[in-house]
Amino acid sequence: MIPVTHMHGKSVLVLGLGGSGLATAEALKAGGANVLAFDDNEAQVARAGDAGIDCADLRDVDFDGFEALVLSPGIPLTHPEPHWSVKKAQAAGVSVIGDVELFNRERLSVAPDCPFIAITGTNGKSTTTALLSHMLSVAGYDVQMGGNIGRAVLTLDPLSNDKCYVVECSSYQIDLAPSLKPSIGVHLNISPDHIDRHGTVEHYADVKARLVLGADHAVVGVDDALSAKIANQCDANDVSLTRVSLSGDASVSACGREIFNGHTAVANVADITSLRGAHNLQNAAIAYAVCHKMGLDDAAIQKGLKSFGGLPHRLEQVAERDGIFFVNDSKATNADAAAKALASFDKIYWILGGLPKDGGIESLNEFFPKIVHAFLIGEAAEAFSEALTGKVPYSVSKTLEVATRDAVAMSTARSIEVNETVAVLLAPACASWDQFSSFEARGDAFKSHVKLELN
Repeated sequence: MIPVTHMHGKSVLVLGLGGSGLATAEALKAGGANVLAFDDNEAQVARAGDAGIDCADLRDVDFDGFEALVLSPGIPLTHPEPHWSVKKAQAAGVSVIGDVELFNRERLSVAPDCPFIAITGTNGKSTTTALLSHMLSVAGYDVQMGGNIGRAVLTLDPLSNDKCYVVECSSYQIDLAPSLKPSIGVHLNISPDHIDRHGTVEHYADVKARLVLGADHAVVGVDDALSAKIANQCDANDVSLTRVSLSGDASVSACGREIFNGHTAVANVADITSLRGAHNLQNAAIAYAVCHKMGLDDAAIQKGLKSFGGLPHRLEQVAERDGIFFVNDSKATNADAAAKALASFDKIYWILGGLPKDGGIESLNEFFPKIVHAFLIGEAAEAFSEALTGKVPYSVSKTLEVATRDAVAMSTARSIEVNETVAVLLAPACASWDQFSSFEARGDAFKSHVKLELN
């Protein structure tokens, strides 16, 4: 745990007592703050009480005299409208922040010289966070990885200048971190997502931009227009910057399966199956740029890339039989993320569907010629069948179990051409919550179904 000592003796409100919320309350208390917390879930309140956290319904609490309201990132800050607690805090002049902001302030107070690498982007941030953490660990750093991936940021080991903190940040977390100042800020890409929480894609991009605009050094992927604009903002604000591109001139670029620093080839991911696809080439190029800035030589960087095992639920190779790859990309919860997976194989038996997001799958038309057959599940099945009719053969499987069974049977009954990559691919382009508690639960179910069908 990281005790939040800069709040010692101050009164702090915490709203939301899920995993990160309870960890925040405990870290504040460990640092000497006077904490008052609440959650609409009675079980969460009881769990916090058992941990020694004082709780009360914040609707009945006078916010005057409190230093801050620490908000769970799942609670609306601005859209579709500010949460009642936010309005109440603003009326009392109380700042509204999140756990990443507390981590940021504590780092500047306690260990300002420790590397703090913060990563954001619509797609690829979890893979890039895990890849960077792995590469730096292989190079000998004591890496603490958390934030929007794995461990809540305040549950990481106590801050010290001999540790390196690699933190994935969602747009919600950035919105609640007004003074965010990483030593290296990483922005990968922008595509429309979470518009219900940010109002417009432009505001969503503005929130993402804050992470790199506050950094000592920024690493920015510039292959989409909004991200290129963010890079230009860095220039305009005199932020030290490394541009990374797959499609044009940049400080670090990638072509084929090679990464270039300037015009010099410095790394290769051709035989690294955990970094399959153009999107992972971008992730690797971004990771190269960060590690190069951290002082790693090219040999150390290549060693880290080559030994990376991949991220669960993100183009995770579950099995391979007779040249057919069975791939779990359950984390592809929107069309743009699914596009990255679809671009990675030549022929695809595609399992998709779930709780639909705005935009559907119309943007994926260019990949339809690759689809041998689609298997539709969840609430999106009806809408997706309309989008695929006349373009892609499909079945309405309804459940993941049926879809996996039929995809395995159909794929293994057909011959494969030489040098053709064929996949049974779970890339839902949807949220999981209609049938599963999380994308992780959905991915784990797919892996179990594949194992059962192949045995």
